[in-house]
Amino acid sequence: MNRQADRIMPAATARALTARLAWSGLAVLLATNACVAGVLSQADLKRVEDLRPMFAGLMGDLVQTSKRPDISAVDADCVKSTIQNLVEISQELSSFEYLITIEKDLTNVSENDPTRDVVKFAVEQSTNILTSQRKKIAQLPDQCARSPLALAKAQQALQVVDATTGILSSIRSRL
Repeated sequence: MNRQADRIMPAATARALTARLAWSGLAVLLATNACVAGVLSQADLKRVEDLRPMFAGLMGDLVQTSKRPDISAVDADCVKSTIQNLVEISQELSSFEYLITIEKDLTNVSENDPTRDVVKFAVEQSTNILTSQRKKIAQLPDQCARSPLALAKAQQALQVVDATTGILSSIRSRL
């Protein structure tokens, strides 16, 4: 019974975080979507919009997987570790959200406006966060690397991180 409680409590916490992360974790990117319409192409805007459902789907899948009664405790722990890494990414990125949303004020300012530098800094820092967190997700403990399920879930998380990094890099190149 205690083992089941140990598995339910983190899963409940992860479920609660899933909703929060889907909205706030990628708020940086979605805020950028609303703010840089003059900087990004329509194709880039579409790519940014596609990140929300991709991230929400990943988090939902990870939470559901971690709750499955048919997976081993090791697999559940590995999936929960991936969830925790994504939560950490979300929390760290949210600190730069405000700086990136300043971009909306750039529509009527010159190319040399200092606001552009602030936004560029926030995008660069967000990219750095994603890069360092990607390394954490990729460096799986041995027991997770040996598990096909845990490895597949970590690979899914890496794909989302890579897509997010690609979008931010695209934005950064235009600032």
